Amino acid sequence: MNNALYHDDDTAHHHGLQHDLKTLTRQAATRRNALRWLAVGSMAPLSLLSGNSMADTASDTSTVLNWAQATYPQWFPASSAVAQSNANFIFRFYPTTDNYLGVSLQDANLYAYGRETGYAFLNLGPLSHWVSLAAGGATSQTCSIIPQETAGPYPGDGTNSNQSGVANALTLSGIVRSDIRASIGGATGIAAGIPLRVELELVNIASSCTSLSGYAIYLWHCTRDGLYSMYSNGVTAENYLRGVQETSASGIATFQSIFPGCYSGRMPHIHFEVYRNLASATRGSNAIRTSQMAFPTAVCQQVYTTDGYSASVRNLSQISFATDNVFSDGVSLQTATVTGDNTSGYVAKLRVGVSG
Repeated sequence: MNNALYHDDDTAHHHGLQHDLKTLTRQAATRRNALRWLAVGSMAPLSLLSGNSMADTASDTSTVLNWAQATYPQWFPASSAVAQSNANFIFRFYPTTDNYLGVSLQDANLYAYGRETGYAFLNLGPLSHWVSLAAGGATSQTCSIIPQETAGPYPGDGTNSNQSGVANALTLSGIVRSDIRASIGGATGIAAGIPLRVELELVNIASSCTSLSGYAIYLWHCTRDGLYSMYSNGVTAENYLRGVQETSASGIATFQSIFPGCYSGRMPHIHFEVYRNLASATRGSNAIRTSQMAFPTAVCQQVYTTDGYSASVRNLSQISFATDNVFSDGVSLQTATVTGDNTSGYVAKLRVGVSG
């Protein structure tokens, strides 16, 4: 569920949540009453907002909440679910984890609140998106554009400098590659960590999310220690965990990497830029979209029990999606569907909608 979480990494967003929600405290009594979820303004009929009848919405809500319970039992254990509703929400409360999950009858969005979100309300996006996800995973997502995000201070795409001058991995011989765990261009370092295969499905939102083949994606992320090659002390001479791939006939770009660590102030994430073709990508010119991919918190917690990720355990415990300065305005379209385990590694899949 995509809701957990300043390395001087990213410029903060400014997307205010409903102002009355800010008055909630962390007191136990307030937590128990949180699902009053008072809305700002007059109540609008749900049918005007979502196009569904109340019965349809209740059914869709049940589908999504059942899926969340099955997919993320550590946060929403079915055995403790208490189904409730009021004038503003259809929701379930999970007393054993102190979390809530419900759908607003004002805006037809899915919201989470509780221990997992740091006791802050988190808008997870339209119910319709989660119905599609529950029906079939990442490839069944609604046709939506991926949010534009900052590239952060360590892009290595020629737009800024490191200690040696302009930092540009895109001009390196061999940068077009699927396996990005080793450095290239004379550097010899290899990034250690739990194996992670990233599959980004590029689709055209202007054409019913048809696949975009022949485009290019530049992807980069930090090491398991939270360091960025080319920039961070100790790895400035390395360029691993950076690479470019051309999308296939089905719009897929695949990267073999390692699971990134969690550094202070940010939820674990992967950066990427989308280009219309390889030539544009390797010149680092005219990216049509820059965004970031997030991971379900429970997966990160599982990965970080392994050797080499000890610092990530502490950092992850101090951040959430609700307080992350990039993902706090909503993360449903950026959270990968992740499968796998610590022994065999993981596969993270994400649909990336752009205006092709």
